[in-house]
Amino acid sequence: MSAQSASRNPLSILKSHLHAACAATALLLGAGSAAEAADLNALIWCDHADPALLQPFEEANGVKVNVKEFEGTGAGLAIVEQSQPGDWDVMVIDSIDVPRGVEKGLFEPLPEDKLPLADLFPQVKMDGSTVIGGKRYGITEKFGYNTIGYNKTKVDPADMQSMAALTGDKYKGKVAIYDYYLPVIGMAALAIGKKTADLTEADLPALKDELLKMKANAKLVGEVTASQTALATGEVDILVGGGEWVTAGLAKENPALDFSIPKEGAVLWSQSLAMFKDSKNKDMALKFIQYIMSPEGQARLATSSCYWGMPANTKAALTDDQKKVLRFDEQPGFLARAQAYPAPNADLDKKMQDMWTEMLQAK
Repeated sequence: MSAQSASRNPLSILKSHLHAACAATALLLGAGSAAEAADLNALIWCDHADPALLQPFEEANGVKVNVKEFEGTGAGLAIVEQSQPGDWDVMVIDSIDVPRGVEKGLFEPLPEDKLPLADLFPQVKMDGSTVIGGKRYGITEKFGYNTIGYNKTKVDPADMQSMAALTGDKYKGKVAIYDYYLPVIGMAALAIGKKTADLTEADLPALKDELLKMKANAKLVGEVTASQTALATGEVDILVGGGEWVTAGLAKENPALDFSIPKEGAVLWSQSLAMFKDSKNKDMALKFIQYIMSPEGQARLATSSCYWGMPANTKAALTDDQKKVLRFDEQPGFLARAQAYPAPNADLDKKMQDMWTEMLQAK
């Protein structure tokens, strides 16, 4: 993956919108070199700012966790560049972006024998990105899908088992599309039988045709907050690019919302934890990573007030209701059909963006 495409990782864009939507719960607890070395300083996404996640660790270890949120890998790395060595202990990062931090010499190898790697869903270990030169620099903590979100009282759930429903006449005008090109292009690729990892310029005409068919059925194409709101309020009944990150957190307010992994598959996102090489508190940093990866930590992270997602640990201490909302017991089958985000080089990336713009402008 090129640095250019990595910096545009769609999950990073997703989180930036979720940050705006969840500002009331995404707490900035402060950080910086002024903090005492005994504290733990973490660069995080908003799901890690939830006191319900942090307080049990702080109380158990007699430590204060100072967190600073960022939106996207590029922004996180910029904070590091503006900081002094040792200012930060741990970082949350898109799994596919771990190599960027390693290339910059930022991260410390993690001791695999002290992490519950055997308990992780095999498909989300992301060893191609998190293991470099035979050493592990990141561990996947949370994942999810860009797929089909829907209101099961307004549509036939059986229809949501195929992407054909997104372009058929039955739900015309009842569809919203998440406005970010890579995950939805990935869904279009799955719909026409292409693997997301194998896309080339030759596939663009067929992908464009599929996107235009989706657009013809859509009432709106919107960023996360707008598209999520449209589904939650009943303005639309289907969200292309939705998933558990949209529906699970709203389940209490609107239990009719659900998501499917259709027979064609879904697009997989994942996030990892890494430890800084210059950390002044590596023992506590490792304890924090171990806590987040523990069954209890995984359950709290998965159901964070900012956004829900799948815990990477198969032994996550979720309640039966939480497992039901997340479709947790169905994950092995879902993961078997999921594919990674498209990872175009710079030239193909630009062509994909141009194609997306043409779709947006189509009448």
